Amino acid sequence: MPAARLSRQVVVIGSANLDVTVTASRLPREGETVLGGELRLSNGGKGANQAVAALRAGAEVRLLAKIGRDPFGDRIYRDLVAAGLPADGLLRDESAPTGVALIVIDRQGRNQIAVAPGSNRLLLPDVIAQHEPFLTHGTVMLVQLEIPTVTVERALQFAKAHRMTIILNPAPAFPLSDELLRDVDLLTPNEIEAEVLTGIAVSDLPSAEAAAKALLLRGPRAIIVTLGARGALLCTASVARHLPAIPVEAVDTTAAGDAFNGALAAALAGESQTDARDTNRLWVLQDAVRFANAAGALAATRRGAQESLPTKVNIEKLLAEQPKP
Repeated sequence: MPAARLSRQVVVIGSANLDVTVTASRLPREGETVLGGELRLSNGGKGANQAVAALRAGAEVRLLAKIGRDPFGDRIYRDLVAAGLPADGLLRDESAPTGVALIVIDRQGRNQIAVAPGSNRLLLPDVIAQHEPFLTHGTVMLVQLEIPTVTVERALQFAKAHRMTIILNPAPAFPLSDELLRDVDLLTPNEIEAEVLTGIAVSDLPSAEAAAKALLLRGPRAIIVTLGARGALLCTASVARHLPAIPVEAVDTTAAGDAFNGALAAALAGESQTDARDTNRLWVLQDAVRFANAAGALAATRRGAQESLPTKVNIEKLLAEQPKP
Protein backbone atom coordinates (compact mmCIF):
# COMPACT_ATOMS: atom_id res chain seq x y z
CA MET A 1 0.00 0.00 0.00
CA PRO A 2 1.48 3.44 -0.90
CA ALA A 3 2.54 5.69 1.94
CA ALA A 4 0.05 8.30 3.10
CA ARG A 5 0.76 11.71 1.60
CA LEU A 6 0.93 14.98 3.46
CA SER A 7 -1.19 17.74 2.00
CA ARG A 8 1.56 20.19 1.00
CA GLN A 9 4.61 17.99 0.56
CA VAL A 10 7.41 19.05 -1.80
CA VAL A 11 10.29 16.68 -2.50
CA VAL A 12 13.51 18.26 -3.74
CA ILE A 13 16.42 16.24 -5.14
CA GLY A 14 19.45 18.44 -5.71
CA SER A 15 22.64 20.13 -4.64
CA ALA A 16 23.87 21.68 -1.41
CA ASN A 17 26.88 24.02 -1.45
CA LEU A 18 28.72 26.55 0.61
CA ASP A 19 28.61 29.95 -1.14
CA VAL A 20 31.74 32.11 -0.99
CA THR A 21 30.56 35.57 -2.05
CA VAL A 22 32.47 38.76 -2.80
CA THR A 23 30.47 41.97 -3.15
CA ALA A 24 32.36 44.34 -5.45
CA SER A 25 31.77 47.72 -7.07
CA ARG A 26 31.37 46.02 -10.44
CA LEU A 27 31.79 42.61 -12.07
CA PRO A 28 35.33 41.97 -13.33
CA ARG A 29 36.08 41.69 -17.03
CA GLU A 30 38.12 38.76 -18.35
CA GLY A 31 41.59 38.83 -16.77
CA GLU A 32 40.73 41.77 -14.48
CA THR A 33 41.02 42.02 -10.70
CA VAL A 34 38.54 44.28 -8.90
CA LEU A 35 39.71 45.34 -5.44
CA GLY A 36 37.77 46.53 -2.42
CA GLY A 37 35.17 43.77 -2.12
CA GLU A 38 33.54 42.33 0.99
CA LEU A 39 33.55 38.58 1.74
CA ARG A 40 30.58 36.56 3.00
CA LEU A 41 30.11 32.81 3.57
CA SER A 42 26.58 31.39 3.32
CA ASN A 43 24.77 28.13 2.63
CA GLY A 44 23.62 27.61 -0.96
CA GLY A 45 23.23 25.14 -3.81
CA LYS A 46 20.14 25.17 -5.99
CA GLY A 47 18.63 22.07 -4.39
CA ALA A 48 19.05 23.29 -0.81
CA ASN A 49 18.03 26.85 -1.70
CA GLN A 50 14.82 25.70 -3.39
CA ALA A 51 14.01 23.32 -0.55
CA VAL A 52 14.37 26.10 2.04
CA ALA A 53 12.39 28.45 -0.24
CA ALA A 54 9.51 25.96 -0.47
CA LEU A 55 9.63 25.37 3.28
CA ARG A 56 9.43 29.07 4.09
CA ALA A 57 6.69 29.51 1.49
CA GLY A 58 4.46 27.14 3.44
CA ALA A 59 5.12 23.60 2.19
CA GLU A 60 6.30 20.53 4.05
CA VAL A 61 9.60 19.69 2.38
CA ARG A 62 12.00 16.77 2.07
CA LEU A 63 15.42 17.35 0.50
CA LEU A 64 17.65 14.56 -0.80
CA ALA A 65 21.21 15.89 -1.15
CA LYS A 66 24.80 14.77 -0.58
CA ILE A 67 27.37 16.74 1.41
CA GLY A 68 30.92 15.96 2.49
CA ARG A 69 32.18 15.05 5.96
CA ASP A 70 34.12 18.28 6.27
CA PRO A 71 33.57 21.58 8.13
CA PHE A 72 31.49 22.99 5.26
CA GLY A 73 29.31 19.88 5.29
CA ASP A 74 28.94 20.06 9.07
CA ARG A 75 27.74 23.64 8.80
CA ILE A 76 25.25 22.92 6.01
CA TYR A 77 23.87 19.83 7.79
CA ARG A 78 23.39 21.74 11.05
CA ASP A 79 21.72 24.73 9.43
CA LEU A 80 19.37 22.79 7.13
CA VAL A 81 18.15 20.62 10.01
CA ALA A 82 17.68 23.75 12.14
CA ALA A 83 15.66 25.28 9.27
CA GLY A 84 13.24 22.34 9.44
CA LEU A 85 14.43 19.90 6.76
CA PRO A 86 14.58 16.20 7.78
CA ALA A 87 18.10 14.92 8.54
CA ASP A 88 17.33 11.61 6.79
CA GLY A 89 17.78 13.17 3.36
CA LEU A 90 21.09 14.92 4.06
CA LEU A 91 23.55 12.21 3.07
CA ARG A 92 27.20 12.47 4.17
CA ASP A 93 30.07 11.25 1.98
CA GLU A 94 33.63 10.53 3.11
CA SER A 95 35.22 10.55 -0.35
CA ALA A 96 34.48 14.06 -1.67
CA PRO A 97 34.40 17.59 -0.26
CA THR A 98 31.19 19.56 0.05
CA GLY A 99 30.33 21.58 -3.08
CA VAL A 100 31.43 25.21 -3.18
CA ALA A 101 30.11 28.14 -5.25
CA LEU A 102 32.27 31.22 -5.88
CA ILE A 103 30.07 34.30 -6.43
CA VAL A 104 30.82 37.90 -7.36
CA ILE A 105 28.01 40.47 -6.97
CA ASP A 106 28.03 44.09 -8.16
CA ARG A 107 26.21 47.13 -6.74
CA GLN A 108 23.18 46.49 -8.96
CA GLY A 109 22.79 42.95 -7.60
CA ARG A 110 24.03 41.24 -10.78
CA ASN A 111 26.23 38.21 -10.29
CA GLN A 112 28.79 35.83 -11.76
CA ILE A 113 28.95 32.28 -10.34
CA ALA A 114 31.36 29.35 -10.68
CA VAL A 115 30.72 26.05 -8.89
CA ALA A 116 32.96 23.19 -7.75
CA PRO A 117 30.35 20.40 -7.37
CA GLY A 118 32.28 18.17 -4.98
CA SER A 119 29.98 15.67 -3.25
CA ASN A 120 27.01 16.73 -5.42
CA ARG A 121 28.57 14.67 -8.24
CA LEU A 122 28.12 11.58 -6.07
CA LEU A 123 24.36 11.93 -5.70
CA LEU A 124 23.81 9.01 -8.08
CA PRO A 125 20.59 7.23 -9.19
CA ASP A 126 20.89 4.41 -6.67
CA VAL A 127 20.17 6.82 -3.80
CA ILE A 128 16.62 7.25 -5.10
CA ALA A 129 15.87 3.54 -4.82
CA GLN A 130 17.59 3.45 -1.41
CA HIS A 131 15.40 6.29 -0.11
CA GLU A 132 12.09 5.45 -1.77
CA PRO A 133 10.04 5.51 1.47
CA PHE A 134 11.47 8.97 2.22
CA LEU A 135 10.53 10.29 -1.23
CA THR A 136 7.07 8.80 -1.78
CA HIS A 137 5.41 11.33 0.53
CA GLY A 138 5.70 14.02 -2.13
CA THR A 139 2.92 15.52 -4.23
CA VAL A 140 5.37 17.83 -6.05
CA MET A 141 8.89 16.88 -7.19
CA LEU A 142 11.34 19.75 -7.79
CA VAL A 143 14.68 19.03 -9.50
CA GLN A 144 17.55 21.11 -10.95
CA LEU A 145 20.76 20.31 -12.88
CA GLU A 146 23.57 20.70 -10.32
CA ILE A 147 23.55 16.91 -9.83
CA PRO A 148 24.32 14.18 -12.42
CA THR A 149 21.87 14.08 -15.33
CA VAL A 150 21.36 10.34 -14.83
CA THR A 151 20.07 11.11 -11.34
CA VAL A 152 17.74 13.78 -12.70
CA GLU A 153 16.38 11.26 -15.22
CA ARG A 154 15.79 8.67 -12.48
CA ALA A 155 14.14 11.28 -10.23
CA LEU A 156 11.69 12.26 -12.97
CA GLN A 157 10.85 8.62 -13.69
CA PHE A 158 10.27 8.01 -9.98
CA ALA A 159 8.04 11.07 -9.65
CA LYS A 160 6.02 10.15 -12.74
CA ALA A 161 5.49 6.61 -11.42
CA HIS A 162 4.18 8.07 -8.15
CA ARG A 163 1.96 10.64 -9.92
CA MET A 164 3.76 13.68 -8.54
CA THR A 165 3.65 17.07 -10.25
CA ILE A 166 7.15 17.43 -11.74
CA ILE A 167 8.94 20.80 -11.87
CA LEU A 168 12.34 20.90 -13.58
CA ASN A 169 14.42 24.03 -13.21
CA PRO A 170 16.98 23.51 -16.03
CA ALA A 171 19.83 25.30 -14.28
CA PRO A 172 22.70 25.56 -14.87
CA ALA A 173 22.07 25.64 -18.61
CA PHE A 174 22.97 22.75 -20.90
CA PRO A 175 21.12 20.74 -23.58
CA LEU A 176 18.58 18.13 -22.48
CA SER A 177 17.08 15.17 -24.35
CA ASP A 178 13.48 15.05 -25.51
CA GLU A 179 13.11 11.81 -23.57
CA LEU A 180 13.90 13.62 -20.32
CA LEU A 181 11.69 16.61 -21.12
CA ARG A 182 8.67 14.40 -21.87
CA ASP A 183 8.45 13.52 -18.16
CA VAL A 184 8.24 17.18 -17.08
CA ASP A 185 5.00 18.93 -16.11
CA LEU A 186 6.50 22.41 -15.60
CA LEU A 187 9.82 23.56 -17.07
CA THR A 188 11.16 26.82 -15.61
CA PRO A 189 14.12 28.17 -17.64
CA ASN A 190 15.44 31.70 -17.43
CA GLU A 191 16.38 33.56 -20.64
CA ILE A 192 19.83 31.99 -20.94
CA GLU A 193 18.57 28.48 -20.22
CA ALA A 194 15.73 28.87 -22.73
CA GLU A 195 18.26 29.91 -25.38
CA VAL A 196 20.55 26.96 -24.63
CA LEU A 197 17.61 24.54 -24.87
CA THR A 198 16.16 25.99 -28.09
CA GLY A 199 18.81 28.02 -29.90
CA ILE A 200 16.44 31.02 -29.78
CA ALA A 201 18.01 34.13 -28.23
CA VAL A 202 15.57 35.45 -25.60
CA SER A 203 15.66 39.24 -25.36
CA ASP A 204 12.00 40.25 -25.09
CA LEU A 205 8.51 38.80 -24.69
CA PRO A 206 8.05 37.69 -28.33
CA SER A 207 11.36 35.79 -28.32
CA ALA A 208 10.55 34.30 -24.91
CA GLU A 209 7.22 33.09 -26.30
CA ALA A 210 8.93 31.62 -29.37
CA ALA A 211 11.37 29.71 -27.15
CA ALA A 212 8.58 28.52 -24.85
CA LYS A 213 6.51 27.23 -27.79
CA ALA A 214 9.55 25.38 -29.13
CA LEU A 215 10.02 23.75 -25.73
CA LEU A 216 6.35 22.74 -25.52
CA LEU A 217 6.81 20.73 -28.70
CA ARG A 218 9.47 18.67 -26.91
CA GLY A 219 7.13 17.33 -24.23
CA PRO A 220 6.65 19.51 -21.11
CA ARG A 221 3.05 20.39 -20.37
CA ALA A 222 3.79 24.01 -19.45
CA ILE A 223 6.75 26.38 -19.71
CA ILE A 224 7.48 29.27 -17.38
CA VAL A 225 10.28 31.48 -18.71
CA THR A 226 11.59 33.63 -15.85
CA LEU A 227 12.56 37.11 -17.04
CA GLY A 228 14.13 38.75 -14.00
CA ALA A 229 12.81 42.26 -13.48
CA ARG A 230 10.23 41.69 -16.25
CA GLY A 231 8.52 38.84 -14.36
CA ALA A 232 7.65 35.54 -16.04
CA LEU A 233 5.99 34.25 -19.20
CA LEU A 234 3.63 31.30 -18.72
CA CYS A 235 2.96 29.19 -21.81
CA THR A 236 0.73 26.16 -22.28
CA ALA A 237 -0.55 24.54 -25.45
CA SER A 238 -3.49 26.96 -25.46
CA VAL A 239 -2.21 30.26 -24.05
CA ALA A 240 0.82 32.50 -23.47
CA ARG A 241 0.49 34.93 -20.58
CA HIS A 242 2.94 37.48 -19.21
CA LEU A 243 2.85 37.92 -15.44
CA PRO A 244 4.83 41.08 -14.57
CA ALA A 245 7.36 41.23 -11.76
CA ILE A 246 6.69 43.23 -8.62
CA PRO A 247 9.04 46.25 -8.70
CA VAL A 248 11.63 46.22 -5.90
CA GLU A 249 15.08 47.68 -5.29
CA ALA A 250 17.33 44.69 -5.94
CA VAL A 251 20.57 44.35 -3.98
CA ASP A 252 21.45 40.69 -4.70
CA THR A 253 19.75 38.42 -7.26
CA THR A 254 21.77 35.30 -6.31
CA ALA A 255 18.86 33.20 -5.03
CA ALA A 256 15.92 35.00 -6.64
CA GLY A 257 15.42 32.18 -9.16
CA ASP A 258 15.58 29.60 -6.40
CA ALA A 259 13.04 31.57 -4.38
CA PHE A 260 10.77 31.59 -7.44
CA ASN A 261 11.03 27.83 -8.00
CA GLY A 262 10.63 26.90 -4.35
CA ALA A 263 7.59 29.15 -3.93
CA LEU A 264 6.10 27.82 -7.18
CA ALA A 265 6.42 24.26 -5.87
CA ALA A 266 4.90 25.25 -2.53
CA ALA A 267 1.95 26.95 -4.23
CA LEU A 268 1.23 23.92 -6.41
CA ALA A 269 1.61 21.56 -3.47
CA GLY A 270 -1.20 23.50 -1.82
CA GLU A 271 -3.57 22.55 -4.64
CA SER A 272 -5.25 19.20 -4.92
CA GLN A 273 -3.06 16.66 -6.67
CA THR A 274 -5.39 16.65 -9.67
CA ASP A 275 -5.38 20.45 -9.99
CA ALA A 276 -1.60 20.68 -9.66
CA ARG A 277 -1.00 18.15 -12.45
CA ASP A 278 -3.66 19.60 -14.73
CA THR A 279 -1.68 22.28 -16.54
CA ASN A 280 -4.82 23.22 -18.51
CA ARG A 281 -6.23 24.80 -15.34
CA LEU A 282 -4.74 28.18 -16.13
CA TRP A 283 -5.92 29.88 -12.95
CA VAL A 284 -3.94 27.39 -10.84
CA LEU A 285 -0.73 28.12 -12.72
CA GLN A 286 -1.30 31.89 -12.85
CA ASP A 287 -1.82 32.13 -9.10
CA ALA A 288 1.25 29.95 -8.48
CA VAL A 289 3.40 32.13 -10.76
CA ARG A 290 2.20 35.35 -9.09
CA PHE A 291 3.11 33.86 -5.71
CA ALA A 292 6.51 32.79 -7.08
CA ASN A 293 7.12 36.24 -8.63
CA ALA A 294 6.57 37.84 -5.23
CA ALA A 295 8.98 35.40 -3.58
CA GLY A 296 11.67 36.10 -6.18
CA ALA A 297 11.21 39.85 -5.80
CA LEU A 298 11.58 39.70 -2.03
CA ALA A 299 14.68 37.51 -2.25
CA ALA A 300 16.37 40.08 -4.47
CA THR A 301 15.99 42.75 -1.78
CA ARG A 302 18.27 40.91 0.67
CA ARG A 303 21.87 39.74 0.42
CA GLY A 304 22.84 36.08 0.49
CA ALA A 305 21.23 32.87 -0.68
CA GLN A 306 19.18 31.01 1.92
CA GLU A 307 19.15 33.97 4.31
CA SER A 308 17.35 36.02 1.62
CA LEU A 309 14.46 33.58 1.11
CA PRO A 310 11.09 35.03 2.21
CA THR A 311 8.38 33.53 4.40
CA LYS A 312 4.84 32.81 3.27
CA VAL A 313 3.58 35.67 5.46
CA ASN A 314 5.87 38.18 3.74
CA ILE A 315 5.05 36.85 0.27
CA GLU A 316 1.31 37.15 0.90
CA LYS A 317 1.78 40.63 2.41
CA LEU A 318 3.61 41.83 -0.71
CA LEU A 319 0.92 40.35 -2.95
CA ALA A 320 -1.83 42.01 -0.92
CA GLU A 321 -0.18 45.40 -1.49
CA GLN A 322 -0.35 45.03 -5.28
CA PRO A 323 -3.24 46.16 -7.53
CA LYS A 324 -5.67 43.41 -8.43
CA PRO A 325 -4.64 41.68 -11.71
